[in-house]
Amino acid sequence: MYDDTPDLATGTPHDEARRQLQICNACRYCEGYCSAFPAITRLRAFADGDITQIANLCHNCCGCYYACQYTEPHEFALNLPQALAQVRTQSWQDYAWPAPLARLFHRHAYATVAATLLGIAALFLLIQAVPAPASGTGFYAVLSHSAMIALFAPLFLLPLAALALGLRRYWRDVGGARPTLAQWRDALAQAAQMRNLKGGHGEGCNFEEGARFTPARRMAHHAVMYGFLLCFASTSTGTILHYGFDMPAPYSLWSLPKLFGITGGLLLTAGCVWMLALKARAEAHLSDPETTAADTAFVGLLGMVAASGLALYALGQTVAMPALLALHLGAVASFFLLTPYTKMAHGFFRLAALLKDAQARGV
Repeated sequence: MYDDTPDLATGTPHDEARRQLQICNACRYCEGYCSAFPAITRLRAFADGDITQIANLCHNCCGCYYACQYTEPHEFALNLPQALAQVRTQSWQDYAWPAPLARLFHRHAYATVAATLLGIAALFLLIQAVPAPASGTGFYAVLSHSAMIALFAPLFLLPLAALALGLRRYWRDVGGARPTLAQWRDALAQAAQMRNLKGGHGEGCNFEEGARFTPARRMAHHAVMYGFLLCFASTSTGTILHYGFDMPAPYSLWSLPKLFGITGGLLLTAGCVWMLALKARAEAHLSDPETTAADTAFVGLLGMVAASGLALYALGQTVAMPALLALHLGAVASFFLLTPYTKMAHGFFRLAALLKDAQARGV
């Protein structure tokens, strides 16, 4: 039964989301939209863990808002995309380890990204200035392979450990069980296709065009995701060639690391620029206004990683190479270091939500 007396002045984001979900569960007009609505209709009451799960299942396509008959000026004043976005943001901050770093990033996102990137880039420039015997060619002539491994191994592994801790807390709170292979396949297939960004009817989102459906946001997400995966494949194949076949960098244009890296870099750069453009046109009142700066700063940093990598490839044989290398490594290191506290974490939490949803659907 809908409780029409919420204390919005003192209520938490979960309280407001619970109020709106109760109304949605009575109406059920949006059942066919995204995975969030079938998950809502499977429940009769909404515990905090249920709301956190539904919030991370929501992809903020905003289709339900434009279909809803209870948005303002109706007295119910529903705005489910924003209510779930606020719960989602709070969940990322609460599950992050250590949590204060997540809150710090969201309050001072631009300053945190700028300070981290420039600070680490300056550190790499100082390391390059220290006289040392040449240990390789190309990039390794200014910063040895051993030094890169020693610096980046902890920067890569420690954030992954922090993310794993956060995901473990999430899984416990939403009541997740040990997933089966079929449930993994279902969740990964949905993530690979970005099925929820189709809006349930295949026409796309209302994210940046108001009442008009468009596939632009899904396509931009695809460019970012597959660009990132291709860049990761580039690094992985380079590592295999280095250690497995004694073939250190630099590699030729037609080698796997270069083919994956250039293609992925172009896709990732284009995807980030596209995402920023869409975000600038999006209606702010349908998302969490407190995360706008953090989301923009993170997408900008991700685009900087890709663009500086491409610039390094194009100008790697010029005098600009040492400075570009420091900038690129600074961007990559900042990206790794900030990952558990930025929107990058949402990809991991959304995958966990899809996995839990597969369990709830009995896959």
